[in-house]
Amino acid sequence: MTDSIRITNAKGLYLEGIRDGNMKEALDKYTGERYTQHSTGVRDGKEGFIEFFTPFLARNPIRDIQVMRTIEDSQYVFAHVYQSLNNGEAQWVTADLFDTDDNGKIIEHWDVIAAYKWPTKSGRSMVDGPTEIEDLDKTDANKVLIQGFVDDILIGGQNDKITDYISTTQYDQHNPDVGDGLDGFGVFLGEMAASGRTMEYVKVHRLIGQGNFVVIFSEVKMDGHDLAFFDIFRLKDGKIVEHWDVQEQIGPKDTWNNSGKF
Repeated sequence: MTDSIRITNAKGLYLEGIRDGNMKEALDKYTGERYTQHSTGVRDGKEGFIEFFTPFLARNPIRDIQVMRTIEDSQYVFAHVYQSLNNGEAQWVTADLFDTDDNGKIIEHWDVIAAYKWPTKSGRSMVDGPTEIEDLDKTDANKVLIQGFVDDILIGGQNDKITDYISTTQYDQHNPDVGDGLDGFGVFLGEMAASGRTMEYVKVHRLIGQGNFVVIFSEVKMDGHDLAFFDIFRLKDGKIVEHWDVQEQIGPKDTWNNSGKF
């Protein structure tokens, strides 16, 4: 499938601007009249982007950046990205959400960045797995199902309803600390409880979907710390069958260079 103008612009800013180091050209080509930034270390605008990434590019002359999957919903584009810097010296997984204007140009950006971990409990990596968008006619139904999962399970804590949402026969897991299936998920929750750890979804700030993929961007309280989460769900026949996530602890407000993570 040919990329839409919005996905082309999001990929272009990432790959041409950061991977290839052509920041100014990419910003001029792919961003709109404003560029509001929520990556807390980066100031708003094109100038903030260049200010942040100039030393980044100098520190990391070898940049392997791969956009693994993209999702488009109205004016929003989501990108799930793997980065290897300096031949694997550092490896990151990034989840990025872009808002676009009427011309498809990028005007706002949110992200969550996590270290790439291997090995994992499931043997699946944090980024591998299906990428193809299917079941476009089921987009709305799948978004409704994930909204129910948010309301009943993630925020409501009604774990007795979990099989209303997650398949009992397939639940492929990409969180490095969680095994496959509902059994793997149950073991993870048991380990958290036994160690006194806590996790609470406080608010889901954005829910977007396209076909068989739905993404939520959430504010989470974990062990007393504030985190930002992106959760990516793949659905089949009205149930969740696969899950990826990216988690980042939010730094103190006095370290922010913009209005904040959300």
